[in-house]
Amino acid sequence: MELPLLQDLLVIFILAIGVLLVCHRFKIPSLVGLLITGIIAGPTGLGLVQAVHEVEVLAEIGVVLLLFAIGIDFSLQKLLRIKKTIFLGGILQVLLTILVVAGVAGRLGKPPAEAVFYGFLIALSSTAIVLHLLREKAEVDSLHGRTGLGILIFQDLIIVPMILFTPMLAGKAGNWQDFALFLAKGGGIIALVIIASRWLVPRLLLQITRTRSRELFLLSIAAICFGIAWLTAEAGLSLALGAFLAGLIISESEYGHHALGNVIPFRDVFASLFFVSIGMLLDLSFLVRHPLAILLFTCGIIMVKILAGSLAALVLGLSLRTSLLVGLALAQIGEFSFVLSRVGQEYGFLAGEYQYFLAGAILTMALTPFILMLAPRLADLVSSLPLPARLLNDPLSSLSDRKMLSDHLVIIGFGLNGKNVARAARLAAISYVAVECAPDTVRAERQQGESIFYGDATHEAVLEHANIGKARVAVVAIADPVAIRRITAMIKKLNPAVHLIVRSQYVQEMQALYELGANEVIPEEFETSIEIFVRVLTKYLVPRETVDKLVIQIRADGYQMLRGLSGETVSAANLQMYLPDVEIASYRISPLSQTVGRSLAEIGLRKKYGVTILALRREDRLITEAIAEVPLSADDLLYGIGKPVQLLEVRKLLEEQSVSQP
Repeated sequence: MELPLLQDLLVIFILAIGVLLVCHRFKIPSLVGLLITGIIAGPTGLGLVQAVHEVEVLAEIGVVLLLFAIGIDFSLQKLLRIKKTIFLGGILQVLLTILVVAGVAGRLGKPPAEAVFYGFLIALSSTAIVLHLLREKAEVDSLHGRTGLGILIFQDLIIVPMILFTPMLAGKAGNWQDFALFLAKGGGIIALVIIASRWLVPRLLLQITRTRSRELFLLSIAAICFGIAWLTAEAGLSLALGAFLAGLIISESEYGHHALGNVIPFRDVFASLFFVSIGMLLDLSFLVRHPLAILLFTCGIIMVKILAGSLAALVLGLSLRTSLLVGLALAQIGEFSFVLSRVGQEYGFLAGEYQYFLAGAILTMALTPFILMLAPRLADLVSSLPLPARLLNDPLSSLSDRKMLSDHLVIIGFGLNGKNVARAARLAAISYVAVECAPDTVRAERQQGESIFYGDATHEAVLEHANIGKARVAVVAIADPVAIRRITAMIKKLNPAVHLIVRSQYVQEMQALYELGANEVIPEEFETSIEIFVRVLTKYLVPRETVDKLVIQIRADGYQMLRGLSGETVSAANLQMYLPDVEIASYRISPLSQTVGRSLAEIGLRKKYGVTILALRREDRLITEAIAEVPLSADDLLYGIGKPVQLLEVRKLLEEQSVSQP
């Protein structure tokens, strides 16, 4: 029995391994390698894969799992916090793109309806690609990452109205009822998401986890994912949007992270098939025949999308640099544009231009990893130009509002870490000012009386606004690695004497930040490890002063001990005398124990068993002095210290009944 799909999958995986190894050697992003794999294996390449449709079906599963995992990691609370970005930012980006593209297409002689349809196609960006790359760069939670995600979510929502509106553009009537029905179905699904996330799914997963069956839990998660995706598809929405909503539902339960750990292996395999399937669509012969036209078309798409995305972010109140990062991230055509293009072909659109669209779309996708790699430098270059101050600062925070602080603390970033630093500064009566580039956060915190203003701290003018030149300490607590390095260098340039503390997500950033002038770098990876380490040592009764010395030593040598790059230290050797064989145990005196009525001195616990009793609790009294002379009573609670084996012997003595009892 032949299994053509299995053979094709084997070919794809083997070819992908080879291509990705070559890409890794030349530092080419893996996403580009997967697209190249699809081009080579596809019908217009070497023709190695025959079951193209079946591969596309599996690729759709990859998109579903990718959006499901993102939904779990994102949570409904985060989604509600960026509702302004989703609707205002999304509407602006889509409308601006449609207007510009339709205008250009109209000037080139296209009919108005077809010109608007071209705007529909180009307005959509790739949720799968952008979030995949942001996740790799750990920038999903950065300001530009959250803003880009909000706009992408709106694009995934607007694809359905676009599909319903396409027949109207082609002159077909009678679709307003379909549009109204779509709105009703959409409202029903939103209600279902709220009910399921608050009441149904948490209770269901609680019952499932009580069985302790990994298989049952995994099947339940898969059923929720594909069930919600199927419901949205039946309502006329996309599968991917349904998967994202399913992830949001799971995220509201306490089992979200466990579910994510089970989904990730499947997500990565199937998502790889999605990128390979996109590469298979490209017609190499058409690309060879029309290279210049395709190149101009691709460059035009990228420029329009950067412009539309950046302007939308600027209207949301973001700084120029952050807005440019958003625009650059959304500079490609999305996977749902392929779905929309097929609908357009049914109504006579794209006649003769489909291959141009296809080639341009795939090239924008392939260029996206390189665009995101260069995005910070491009954003820094443009935002360093002499531009109006309102692009750097919030109009609400004029220079006249600033207090002329001196010897103060400057906090860059007002997320969780920044807020905790500010709280500690208030308790210690330290003057401080915070800089944040999320306008909604700034407005909310100002209403609470917080000393904070809006601005992008990568700009010299913003740091000067915070009087960085007269600050004693500066703390950088943001999530963007590139921005952290730029801010570090800028702060040290403006005030070499300031004590600069920088928070970094990863330890590999430490050396670069120290070279830029940071006095202290706090990597979250190892600080978490240190906290766990302290708890473990405390449990093993290591003296607190010894633990504190070890922590100081670990931080002083740049966490070398935790990285395993240094040899044994004196502190590490000293720990060995504490760790192996000391425990504290508690004992309840049995009424039938032979020790009742006898004192500890008579029993001889320390002499015979090597166990020292630290305290005795009798009812509500705690006895810590002259314990050895106190006769023991039934139900007394003793606290002893010793080696595990010795403690076990004493337990038998104190808690078991006397051998003389019947």
